[in-house]
Formats: sequence, C-alpha cells, structure tokens
Amino acid sequence: MPAAPRDPEYGNGPAGEPLTPPVLLASLLADRELGLRHLAGPAAAGVHGVHASEMPDPSPYLLGGELLLTAGAGPAEDPDGYVARLAGAGAAALGFGVAPVHEEVPAALAEACARHGLPLLEVPPRTPFSAVARAVGRLTAEARTRELRRTTEAQQALAAAAARPDPVPAVLARLAASLGGSVALWPGGRTAGPELPAPAREALSALLARVGREGGPATATDRAGGHHLAAYALAGRAALGTATPARAPGDHTVASVAAVLLTLLTAERPAGAEAAALTRLLLDGDPAAALTAGPWYAVHARGSGDPQALAAALGTVLLDPHEGGVRLLTDREPGAQPGWRLGVSAPAAPDALAAADAQAGRALQRAEAARTPLARHADAGFAGLVGRAEARAHAEALLDPLSPALRETLRAWLAHHGSWDRTAAALGIHRNTVRQRVARCAVLLERDPDDPDVRMELWFALRQE
Repeated sequence: MPAAPRDPEYGNGPAGEPLTPPVLLASLLADRELGLRHLAGPAAAGVHGVHASEMPDPSPYLLGGELLLTAGAGPAEDPDGYVARLAGAGAAALGFGVAPVHEEVPAALAEACARHGLPLLEVPPRTPFSAVARAVGRLTAEARTRELRRTTEAQQALAAAAARPDPVPAVLARLAASLGGSVALWPGGRTAGPELPAPAREALSALLARVGREGGPATATDRAGGHHLAAYALAGRAALGTATPARAPGDHTVASVAAVLLTLLTAERPAGAEAAALTRLLLDGDPAAALTAGPWYAVHARGSGDPQALAAALGTVLLDPHEGGVRLLTDREPGAQPGWRLGVSAPAAPDALAAADAQAGRALQRAEAARTPLARHADAGFAGLVGRAEARAHAEALLDPLSPALRETLRAWLAHHGSWDRTAAALGIHRNTVRQRVARCAVLLERDPDDPDVRMELWFALRQE
C-alpha cells in the first residue's frame, strides 16, 4: 500500500521540526546543463527527491514528492495505469529518459500525464539520471539555507519587537510581516496584516475559539478562503491565529516563537503568584497548601531548547532545570513542543506530586525509546499489583549482567516489537548491531527473547529502571 503522500506544497516532517523546502520544477527546467523539457501535465510542482525505477508499479516505494525517472520499460504496457498509480502515490513529476528504450516520449504516456495532472519531463540522452539527482540535492541544500536564514532573522525581529514600549502590537505586526499574511490575537480582536476574506476570517475565528477553550488542543490548523490557517494556545485561554496565502517550511517555527513571546506578554496570571506558591511550599513544606487544587501535571523534558521558553509554552514558571533535562509542574495539559521530548504524568492533586514526578520520568523514558515527541503516563496494569521495591529488586537482579548500551538496545527492540530495522532507525545504529546486541543479551541473561513470556518479563523489568 503506498505511503501517504507529502503535502504538495512543502512536504511532511516530524512534529515540531523544520521542514525541507521543495525544489521547484521551474528551477530544474531552467538548468541548461540538464536540458530537461516540459512535455505534459502541470508546469509547477515541488520536488523533494529523485527516484529511478523501471518497475511497472513503483508506487509502493514512493514516499510522495519524488521526481520519478524512467527509461520507459515501466510504463510501456499500460501508460494510463502507470501514471494513475504514480499520481495516487503523490509523485511530484515523471522524467522520461529518451534513447535507451524509446527514441521519443510515447504520445500515450504524455496523454496519460495530462489526464492525471502529473508533470512529464523529457530527459535528453546526454543527461545521466544521477545528474538530475545531484541537481535536486544541490537546490534542496540552497533552499534549506535560505529558509534557515529567513527563520533566524524572523526570530530575531520578533525578539526585538517584544522589547518595544508597546510590545504586543509590535510582535503581531512583525509576525504578520515575517509570514507574509495576517495574524490575530483572541480574545480582544487585535489583528495585523491584510484583511482576510470572509471564509478565511470565519474559519480562523473558529480555530481560535477551539484552542482557547479549556481542555482544547494546543494547536490546530485548517484551510479556507485560499489561506493556510493555524492557531496556537497562549496563557489564560488566549490564542494566536495566523493566515497565509502560502506556507513556508519555517512558518510554524516562527509562529511558535511568537506564541511563546505573546504568552509571556499577555499572561493573565503573574509569575508572582507562582513565586508566592513556591515560598509557601518552602516555608510550610505542604504542597496541598501551596498550590491550587489543580489537577497538576508533572513533566520531564529533554531537548536543546530554552527551558524558560518551554515553561512559558506550557503555561508555567514552575521549572527545575538540571543536568540532562528539565522538570516542570503545570496546571495546563501539556502538548508536544518543538525541540523537546516530553514525559507527562497523569493529572494529579497537589498531595500526589511525588508519584506524578515518577510517572513523568518513566513516560520520558518511553518517549526516548520510541523516539516520539511526547509520551503520557499509562496505567501500570499488572505491574501495579507488584510492590515498587520488590519489582525494582527483581529488575536489578535480572538485568544486572547487561551494560547500559545493551539495556537501551533491548528496551528499544522490545518497544518496536522485535523489528530490527525500526530499532536501528530509532537508535541511529546499523541493524546488524541491533542483532548482535540482542543476541548478546540472550547469552548473558540465558533467556530466549523470542519467547513471549520472556519478552513480557524483560519489558516489565526494564520499566522499573
């Protein structure tokens, strides 16, 4: 089954990470050394990679956004079905190399591309497919550099705007200029940028109300009136909305920075209130007396960002930066944050924060093993029937022969249900290294990891760490 196609405008990427800009088809056609010629289908497309195949159906091997190159063997028997499958898999364009099999591009193939809306390019005999791939790689690197520069300059401009005497309107105006669109702050109706058409304005208002309500999502997106819409929750049930005619890869990062700044600038609850809570906690030693009823969430985080900005994004100033990570306490349900991996406890009352802290630590371990941006505490199930001290003692005795690297590999392998490839990708090592480490674990533990009972026991033990 083909993978979900990329966003045709700029592609997919992990949540919170910058996305790679596409290479425009026009840029490839303008490269005289390649000598490509547009024959059929749309003249505009964004290319995210190059793939060469002579298979009758290469669609299962496409992620979407590729320029597929062929010498003509693949589409020879069924041009229409071939093109339909490529279009359904999200291919960006088809490049046909003339001479090896065909002296010219078959008319039936050009007609199929026009019918299914797939751009068709002619690759001349003098142009190797590898030259096209190198050109796409070079143009991709250039586009990424330009986008990173734009994003960095926008962040610096937002920080400068936040330091002005009237910071909120300044940040909104700077954000609208950086995105090339319109922005709105809800509630209050503050806006900046061009006036939106009615469909886009109404849809953005609905998004803002959605993320601004209690228990609503941290972010939401939509598309209406020819605009890409996004909304970001701020402190005190406020929200920031953006509307842009086009969407660039760094727009989410820029808007997230603006959301953090606006959270700090518009927070209804002053930091002094939480500072007073900390003082009462230190003096009285009673969390229940120091904090509101909640519920509260303990958060363990590890990443490369600014802990203060993370705390602002989660709506709190209760944070404990320490070597290797950050611990936080917030009364807002946390969502994934760019540049961070989070472990989140179950909702807890003030007198249960110690247990919530332990839950958040275990959740962060799971998030790191699975390489996901956020993991929440799950009910312990059968593990909860065993005393904590007894379970830890059993785990330490069972896993004692394993080094930290072997334990990490075994945990990731079990988390990925024994998949060598997925475990290797998660740990950033070769699949043969995974096999060797798991085999070494089996020898040291004198247990067969392919036995379901053994896997269950090992997983239980690893969760106690």
